[in-house]
Amino acid sequence: MKLKYITGAVIIIGFLIMGAFSLKSTMSPYITIKEAKQTGSQCQIKGSVIPGSTKFNMETNLFQFTLIDDNNEELNVIYNGVKPGNFDQATYVVVMGQYKNDHFKAGQLLVKCPSKYEAEGGNS
Repeated sequence: MKLKYITGAVIIIGFLIMGAFSLKSTMSPYITIKEAKQTGSQCQIKGSVIPGSTKFNMETNLFQFTLIDDNNEELNVIYNGVKPGNFDQATYVVVMGQYKNDHFKAGQLLVKCPSKYEAEGGNS
């Protein structure tokens, strides 16, 4: 009877530990491009896409663009995946990944677009 309780407690503790590690990995703070170049570890950066800098290679499925942050630092981003459909309307983009070899290897892109609920042209 005690073996069932011990086994159950070990399983529950194991899931709690896995959940804590998963939560910790998703809670990376926003850092600047300069900080990302120095750390080389997993991070997330918020910035704007420089118009005309986007390239998509259909053969290799690589999407590339240049991001600029609030400090006017530029960063070449490479994302292994398709260009998000609303990417061209984005007010800013959040890239999550790691800086390596003169570029940022993004594992995930979050695109922030203007709200469709905002008033257009000052009409109220």
